[in-house]
Amino acid sequence: MRFIATMLLVLMTAVFVVASAATKHYPWAAYVRAFAEAGMVGACADWFAVVSLFRRPFGLPIPHTAIIPRNKQRIGDALGRFITNNFLSRSIMAERLDRVDVMRWSAGWLRDRRHGKKVGRQLRVILPKIVNVLPKEQAVDLFAQISCVGLEAIPAAPVASKVLAILWAQGETQLLIDRAIVLAQASLLKRQGLIRQKIAEKSSRLVPKWVDGKLADNVIDGLLATFEDMRSPKHPWRADLRVAVEKLISRLADDPAFYERGEQIKFDILKNRLVRDQIHRLCQDFESTIASGVATRPTAITTSVELAFAAIGQWLDENEAIQTQINLVLRRAAVQLLLPRRAAIGEFISQVVSDWDTSTLIDKLELQIGKDLQYIRINGTLVGGAAGLVIFSVSRWFGSN
Repeated sequence: MRFIATMLLVLMTAVFVVASAATKHYPWAAYVRAFAEAGMVGACADWFAVVSLFRRPFGLPIPHTAIIPRNKQRIGDALGRFITNNFLSRSIMAERLDRVDVMRWSAGWLRDRRHGKKVGRQLRVILPKIVNVLPKEQAVDLFAQISCVGLEAIPAAPVASKVLAILWAQGETQLLIDRAIVLAQASLLKRQGLIRQKIAEKSSRLVPKWVDGKLADNVIDGLLATFEDMRSPKHPWRADLRVAVEKLISRLADDPAFYERGEQIKFDILKNRLVRDQIHRLCQDFESTIASGVATRPTAITTSVELAFAAIGQWLDENEAIQTQINLVLRRAAVQLLLPRRAAIGEFISQVVSDWDTSTLIDKLELQIGKDLQYIRINGTLVGGAAGLVIFSVSRWFGSN
């Protein structure tokens, strides 16, 4: 564009020379000469104006030239203030952030299988390197310490209350009781001889053996009948057990004494050396499993990440209340993070502009807006020529009158 604008000036100059020579023989050439002359003036004036923005024309110390280099610091300060006042004010930030639905965009991004597959492929490459670089013993020790600290931070009694409540509500405990009754019946039938022997040993020598046998059979039959009755959900003992378990669930959740006792038991367990060694061994097995899995199942990693991303994205997409809540948290966090640092952000922008190399700054600006500036030169040449032609024509008309 600079070449085109310059060539247009050269063209105006050539037309001016030719028209000046032809004026003696062709009177109408004076109008062409006037157009070309004014076009040269307009082209030179606009060239001077455009060049003065970025540098001194011909290197001459003409006042009010090289405007951008001389005012680089002031431009940076103004830019910092502009962004601080027009982008980082509370009202503008709140208005703009309200329009940004981060979670809906995130849900759509996660549901796109291509993104999950891409992340999975990257993890497939990165994870083996991370696993190989990490010092295994230190990593295992760190995992074990984190596990112990995490367990220490979890309140034992409330967690036990929730777990027991879930198991009791889902009937898992009832099934366990039924299984225990069946095992007790089987064990009793298996050890009938031992029961008869114990009763005979404790019986008096004066009592006949057949009486001892009859007594043992009655005891065994009574126990078996009791176990069979307990298999009914309406048995009084099971009703008492239900009341006792529900009371235990409530006390584990709310009773301070149970809370303190649970913490003490947890502390004693975690303090035990055997328990800590077992946690360390579990972390070691976990680390070995990860290392071998990463090395031998690269495709599984990609598939797992892809499916996990898609599942999370679908869950977010179907839960508008969760989206709204997380968006609200993110917006508040953005406002709380940026507002107190408005002045620092403005100073940072000003300092960055100030630190830019002047020649680099000029080159970047010229590349961004230079094309439009060359159009100014072109327009100046043509508009100047048209204006000169009009002025010349009006002056000729007045002169002839």
